[in-house]
Amino acid sequence: MDVESRSGRPFVRARAALVAGSLGLLLAVGGCGASGDSMDSGAKAARGEAAAREGLSDEGGAAASAAPGERSDDKAAGKRAAPKAGASHVIRTATLSVEVKSVPKAVAAARGVVEGAGGLVATENTERLDDTYETSHLVLRVPQERFQEVLRELAGSGKLLSRTSNAKDVTDRVVDVESRISTQRASVARVRELMDRAEKIGDVVALEGELSSRQSDLESLLAQQASLKDRTSLATITLDLTPPDAPGDDGSEDEDPGFLDALGGGWDAFVTMLRWIAVAFGAAFPFLLTAALAVVVWRVLRKRGAARRPAPAVAAAPTGKDGAPAS
Repeated sequence: MDVESRSGRPFVRARAALVAGSLGLLLAVGGCGASGDSMDSGAKAARGEAAAREGLSDEGGAAASAAPGERSDDKAAGKRAAPKAGASHVIRTATLSVEVKSVPKAVAAARGVVEGAGGLVATENTERLDDTYETSHLVLRVPQERFQEVLRELAGSGKLLSRTSNAKDVTDRVVDVESRISTQRASVARVRELMDRAEKIGDVVALEGELSSRQSDLESLLAQQASLKDRTSLATITLDLTPPDAPGDDGSEDEDPGFLDALGGGWDAFVTMLRWIAVAFGAAFPFLLTAALAVVVWRVLRKRGAARRPAPAVAAAPTGKDGAPAS
């Protein structure tokens, strides 16, 4: 018993040490695993929090970046909503009166200047006065960007008598017409869509009348737009060309009349008076002739009537015894 007990104690001790070592190893491995798990979980938690923070920061940054974008979009929308400040539309007109030595040459020169600037001669009217003087009235159309240049050249072609210039801004009217055209086109398109879906004849007839009315309004607006485009793209210059000695200018025609002028005027008045007397006599001649014939007939009839009447008898005077008339 003692031997077995003595020999068994070391064995028991060794077994207990082995079991204790195994338990320690297991505990160490478990502790390492737990610590590893805890470290992994802590790392995951840290990564989660970091991700959350990054998400929040990203969201905040996105919100911050989106806010200016939204503000910029809002500003852009506001800019789109507001009318665009495009090029201005101006109608320019001018009137020139120039005295030139030779009207035909000045007309040819003015035509060359206008056509060289890309314009055209809209109207040309030339008149000859007293078979000696010649005047011209021109209506010229030139591009807006060459308006002042052409105006200076025309004014310098001779002696400038008068000059007027006018500019009228019609930008608001142009924008209004364009807006109304857009709205009217959309309205016409809607009516066409309704006509395509209409099934009853009455609806089709009513829609056709409405479509005709709206198309007429659209054509009127398009005509206004074309007129505004023409007048704003081409300026109008009215040019009057006259020679130096044309009637109406300051010259010999405006001087005080002399003796010859008075004599000529008196002779013209005398001839005019004789002409009117002749006209009056010619108008009254038939009546005078008829009256003269009536007087002659009346006198002839009167003489015949007097000749047919018998002469009155004369009574014999009483005589005395000796034949002498009694006293």
